[in-house]
Amino acid sequence: ALCSLCAGEEKRVGTRTVFVGNHPVSETEAYIAQRFCDNRIVSSKYTLWNFLPKNLFEQFRRIANFYFLIIFLVQVTVDTPTSPVTSGLPLFFVITVTAIKQGYEDWLRHRADNEVNKSTVYIIENAKRVRKESEKIKVGDVVEVQADETFPCDLILLSSCTGDGTCYVTTASLDGESNCKTHYAVRDTIALCTAESIDTLRAAIECEQPQPDLYNCVHFSFRSLGPENLLLKGATLKNTKKIYGVAVYTGMETKMALNYQGKSQKRSAVEKSINAFLIVYLFILLTKAAVCTTLKYVWQSTPYNDEPWYNQKTQKERETLKVLKMFTDFLSFMVLFNFIIPVSMYVTVEMQKFLGSFFISWDKDFYDEEINEGALVNTSDLNEELGQVDYIFTDKTGTLTENSMEFIECCIDGHKYKGASHFSVTVQQNREELFLRALCLCHTVEIKTNDAVDGPTESAELTYMSSSPDEIALVKGAKKYGFTFVGIRNGHMRVENQRKEIEEYELLHTLNFDSVRRRMSVIVKTQAGDILLFCKGADSAVFPRVQNHEIELTKAHVERNAMDGYRTLCVAFKEIAPDDYERINRQLIEAKMALQDREEKMEKVFDDIETNMNLIGATAVEDKLQDQAAETIEALHAAGLKVWVLTGDKMETAKSTCYACRLFQTSTELLELTTKTIEESERKEDRLHELLIEYRKKLLHDFPKSTRSLKKAWTEHQEYGLIIDGSTLSLILNSSQDSSSNNYKSIFLQICMKCTAVLCCRMAPLQKAQIVRMVKNLKGSPITLSIGDGANDVSMILESHVGIGIKGKEGRQAARNSDYAVPKFKHLKKLLLAHGHLYYVRIAHLVQYFFYKNLCFILPQFLYQFFCGFSQQPLYDAAYLTMYNICFTSLPILAYSLLEQHINIDTLTSDPRLYMKISGNAMLQLGPFLYWTFLAAFEGTVFFFGTYFLFQTSSLEENAKVYGNWTFGTIVFTVLVFTVTLKLALDTRFWTWINHFVIWGSLAFYVFFSFFWGGIIWPFLKQQRMYFVFAQMLSSVSTWLAIVLLIFISLFPEILLIVLKNVRRRSARVRTKFILKLATILGLSNSGMNQM
Repeated sequence: ALCSLCAGEEKRVGTRTVFVGNHPVSETEAYIAQRFCDNRIVSSKYTLWNFLPKNLFEQFRRIANFYFLIIFLVQVTVDTPTSPVTSGLPLFFVITVTAIKQGYEDWLRHRADNEVNKSTVYIIENAKRVRKESEKIKVGDVVEVQADETFPCDLILLSSCTGDGTCYVTTASLDGESNCKTHYAVRDTIALCTAESIDTLRAAIECEQPQPDLYNCVHFSFRSLGPENLLLKGATLKNTKKIYGVAVYTGMETKMALNYQGKSQKRSAVEKSINAFLIVYLFILLTKAAVCTTLKYVWQSTPYNDEPWYNQKTQKERETLKVLKMFTDFLSFMVLFNFIIPVSMYVTVEMQKFLGSFFISWDKDFYDEEINEGALVNTSDLNEELGQVDYIFTDKTGTLTENSMEFIECCIDGHKYKGASHFSVTVQQNREELFLRALCLCHTVEIKTNDAVDGPTESAELTYMSSSPDEIALVKGAKKYGFTFVGIRNGHMRVENQRKEIEEYELLHTLNFDSVRRRMSVIVKTQAGDILLFCKGADSAVFPRVQNHEIELTKAHVERNAMDGYRTLCVAFKEIAPDDYERINRQLIEAKMALQDREEKMEKVFDDIETNMNLIGATAVEDKLQDQAAETIEALHAAGLKVWVLTGDKMETAKSTCYACRLFQTSTELLELTTKTIEESERKEDRLHELLIEYRKKLLHDFPKSTRSLKKAWTEHQEYGLIIDGSTLSLILNSSQDSSSNNYKSIFLQICMKCTAVLCCRMAPLQKAQIVRMVKNLKGSPITLSIGDGANDVSMILESHVGIGIKGKEGRQAARNSDYAVPKFKHLKKLLLAHGHLYYVRIAHLVQYFFYKNLCFILPQFLYQFFCGFSQQPLYDAAYLTMYNICFTSLPILAYSLLEQHINIDTLTSDPRLYMKISGNAMLQLGPFLYWTFLAAFEGTVFFFGTYFLFQTSSLEENAKVYGNWTFGTIVFTVLVFTVTLKLALDTRFWTWINHFVIWGSLAFYVFFSFFWGGIIWPFLKQQRMYFVFAQMLSSVSTWLAIVLLIFISLFPEILLIVLKNVRRRSARVRTKFILKLATILGLSNSGMNQM
């Protein structure tokens, strides 16, 4: 018999047969061992053999790296004006540093893999416990797992040390739920509790081929099994001394590994902008080289210019093909102008990112005393991306919430009870006691046993365990009011009442909770022989099944609690006559034994039983939100960010959390696309299509078409929120018809875009990643950020542009795989609004400034070619060419890009709207880029022609000595260095001693170096062309005047712009003060008239 498909699946895949213990089922049949993958986990990117070629290939995919490689090869092969060292050395440095960094990161991943793969496990072979390494487990091996150990692969539970074949498991690292879940052994193998007995087992398991769905089913011979029999790798055994299980999926085929998204190299939007700017500047470079090459041959078309008497050509030069010579000339011009694209920018950017990341680690506001840790930066490449986020995808359990529930209040027959003093302590049976008994009996809570204590009743403090934290909160709530659940013994639930008497109830049946029914029930038998059904569930699931006259009073209480953000449950009961119970018992046993349609049959029986009940009351439980979680979400919304909650939790739980953290407001109209809304129809896909069309019409009617005014529309129109679950998402993404699937997806995305908030519940880890990928691929490529705390969040953390891990209670998988790790969700506010904003502004300014100063640097070199016969004569000395980007202008911009605060950090966090001003990569768009380019072109032209007009005077010295071309170049270079450095000084808003030191220090160093370089005859130089040039240049008053005047003319447009901005800002401030004053005066005069 085949088990039912998981939610959202429409097709079955192939199956595999696993022989338990790798023994054939029949001795007579030939046994052929099947080949499955081993149990090794691989998360690393490189191996020792492929590191060098793979890493070099990845690095040379960067446009700049590839470009400098080409330039280096040209300099090596062709006779060019500059040395190959000028390009080769910086390139080698960048490649080596990056390779070492990436190699180290991958070595850490190898080490983490080895910790898992080399861990010790015990296998049952030939009736003995054999110690092995985890990576050597094979499919079919019987594995022994001890308490508090993690399951090394996906296992089918065969037996446990408990008599009833149960074990308790926490799956925090898989689905984010940190509470214990009960799993059950195969009924036929419960008794096989020793290595000897388990080795005698001869059985085969037929199961589906590996799939990422965490809730998949398997098959065992002719007995149907469900997810309750499957123990997943990554889950931990709790409160059970020992279990035996058979390995069905190993290594990279386990559900945990299939849900792990491979780590790909993330690139920021700024890096993409740099590549776009590089292409533009590469085009400018090629244009310059082509223009100069063409004009050179136009110039040389005159014989006198081609071969003057003082510079005759050699025989080899005359015989060289003209086409070849034109090509080498073109390459020489490219090398001469190649400084327009500086490799030093990449070194500076890398240093800025690396050093800048320490500010996050050092931020004391990110320090958490509870865990004694602060923030952690795993990837420094994405600092600026923190300032460009459009969508935030957050987990719920442990990220938004503390994952600790507290019983707040309850209502019995419409009367509110808050605090133990409100309960009467009377001897007679009353409704209050009935309600508290219902809380003590209607649950699946287990008592954690303590070996030091004989029984749970002797323990002063009982430790409760359950798959739902709500149940523990309710049981603890009942205990606070005098009714204590003290455990199950021999199938009897034991309750200590207010009079300290032990009451025993035989547990006949448990009608388990599921997301469609949204309720659970127990059928118990009292010591007096009465059979009672107790039911608790969501109000929408319980109210239709109780007497109508009982609803009204309780309903008001439930609605009020829901508005306060509490999780509410209604409690009901009914008495069952013995004859009716016989029928119910027979139906339940038949449904449980069914091999086909078991779930549907059980659901129908449950439905028939839970009717005509009597409503007792309702409970209110608070799921404690993390400190400042609601304020953080409000700030993120104010900053124009869209927040989506993606959780593996139940819809009701997630929905109430969303209200509590103000993701949904009380005025928000919720649109649901869930199993509940779709299963109203026989044809799920038709119903889904109807709902999608209906929701789209509603949203398009309420919202303007323009996406720009969408944020404004949220405040002016009705706010909408969307709720979708995993199975419906599967239906949208994996529809049976490809064309309709695409249609569903596009309509679904249109709906999502118009909603202020989206909640996705019952999500498998890979579905979370699918949602993130879907939004990433939207038109305009919005920047996504994912934040979570468990291994179930790793896939979405790796998929999004920026991944943030919370150092929470659910292990450190998320923190290890994230780009940034913070202790609490509230730290996201400062991380984005302050650090992200500043990082983006700093690096955007750095990029624009680098292109600006290099265009200023090379444009005079280009203009000089028109005055030197296009002879490839450098304008600047080789030392100046090499030192310009490395020494003279690099430190001021590095200091600026690390320390600049154009707006105070407190202002950035208190006014989230400032974040919107830089969104959409605003500072690296075409407008700012053109402004910087034209500014550089203007200043470069002023440098060259200002100096050129100065040189129209035949002598600049009193002794009638004439200056040469190196003096001309040095004057241009001096004006250049001072102008670009002072431009940065004008841009600086936040001055520190470091800024002063590097700005004035760089200028002083340039003057010192020029005196030093020109003051000595260097023996290793062929020509002493710079000897005494700088000192002689500064001996002329005309030169001093020209330098100061040219610097002022170059910076004048910038100074004018700053003055105009300040005047406008001041006038706006004055206007605001005047309006406030006027309003105050008018207010006073109105109040005076009213008094008269």
